[in-house]
Amino acid sequence: MTAKSMQAIIAAGSGGPDVLRLGAAPRPAPRERELLIKVAAAGVNRPDALQRQGLYPPPPGAPDILGLEISGEIIERAPDASRYEVGDRVLALVPGGGYAEYCLADERNALPIPAGLSMVEAAAIPETFFTVWTNMFERGQLKSGESLLVHGGGSGIGTTAIGLAKAFGAFVIATAGSDEKTAACIRLGADVGVNYRSEDFVAATLKATGNKGADVILDMVGGDYVARNYAAAARDGRIVQIAFLNGWQATLDLRPLMVKRLTHTGSTLRPRSAAEKGEIADALRASVWPLLAQGRCKPVIDSTFPLADAAGAHARMESSQHFGKIVLTL
Repeated sequence: MTAKSMQAIIAAGSGGPDVLRLGAAPRPAPRERELLIKVAAAGVNRPDALQRQGLYPPPPGAPDILGLEISGEIIERAPDASRYEVGDRVLALVPGGGYAEYCLADERNALPIPAGLSMVEAAAIPETFFTVWTNMFERGQLKSGESLLVHGGGSGIGTTAIGLAKAFGAFVIATAGSDEKTAACIRLGADVGVNYRSEDFVAATLKATGNKGADVILDMVGGDYVARNYAAAARDGRIVQIAFLNGWQATLDLRPLMVKRLTHTGSTLRPRSAAEKGEIADALRASVWPLLAQGRCKPVIDSTFPLADAAGAHARMESSQHFGKIVLTL
């Protein structure tokens, strides 16, 4: 390695986890409002796997290197970047480039690492906490005393949603694909766990809410779940779509949308501007950072892999055996 190069995970074409290899890449330099961070850890997310498969190209201007969230130390900053000092320890949401020794982050999308959290825990925060905050609280308007149905309760998004919803006083129903995972969701704080392989989540949700239904549903499944979410939702319920693991098309009866006065919304995170993501970061710092510092919620870590074994981390994620976040360490 030279001063102008770094180690990074390079994808040798599109395909399975085995296309990921450790190689050399040019070391980036900060541009307008950017920080250069020496990466200590990087979170692994489903969009990384989709990009590896050639199904989710990075937005214009983003690095081809995988990785949407990092933690580490600032070693350089652009002249107009003034929020942090060189040497500060931060976590950051990035548009790409996280699977590397060094990564650029817009200063508006970086946050100080909460007291008491390790670099590994810090790297597991940005993608999931930004996603859950903007979808569950800003779009879904979840309030204290309301009920939340979260699908994929054992995922990084799911475990984050459970922790934050409970910290803000909601009643939580979580679905997962095994009895072991539903039990883990309950240990994490969920009030009800539903094994979607052996139980009907609609019936379980109605039973848990006294036949009222869930006020907010956070769904990453799509497909045939859309109609079932409408059935499980309460009057004036809000359904927030964040992914389509079962497909992005659905055939459904729209009458419940009108009769129950439902709101079905959704959003993406990666294509948003740094300024838009900065607004989410500011909201998290004001409302969630105190909870993290107090230990009232924290990221759930499933496992860690060295950067060189990014392929192993992806295989672990795609096995769906994980509970919580998978993190690469440097």
